[in-house]
Amino acid sequence: MTDQTYCDRLVQDTPFLTGQGRLSEQQVDRIILQLNRYYPQILTNKEAEKFRNPKASLRVRLCDLLSHLQQRGERHCQEFYRALYIHAQPLHSHLPSRYSPQNSDCRELDWGIESRELSDRDPKVLPGTRRVLAFSPVIIDRHVSRYLLAFLADDLGGL
Repeated sequence: MTDQTYCDRLVQDTPFLTGQGRLSEQQVDRIILQLNRYYPQILTNKEAEKFRNPKASLRVRLCDLLSHLQQRGERHCQEFYRALYIHAQPLHSHLPSRYSPQNSDCRELDWGIESRELSDRDPKVLPGTRRVLAFSPVIIDRHVSRYLLAFLADDLGGL
């Protein structure tokens, strides 16, 4: 299994990131400012002004920024992901590159969906199971997950 570089991830994530309504104007501005202020070697003042130009549409500016970072190299792409995590964490957690086929050995549970499926009102689910899973931000190997759920069903009946 080969690890994806940050540049590879950015190529994969660009259509998602530039989708309508994914990132707000404020989030993009904060990302640009972070890359400029904290890492001026990533974005110079002139480049930051270009990518924050309100005369161009947000989508065009974002596409230009992502393309610029890809051309500049791995460290630039890595710092973009760091800024994205800081300023748009919910979006960062749903990036396509986080769920690539290369990562098929691991399964990250979507706790929102699991919580709805494991409702306390469901007669097949023990009371309190939803509470336990909702507060368990864990990445579980798909082979282990069935044992964890069996453990929850067997040992937490008193909740």
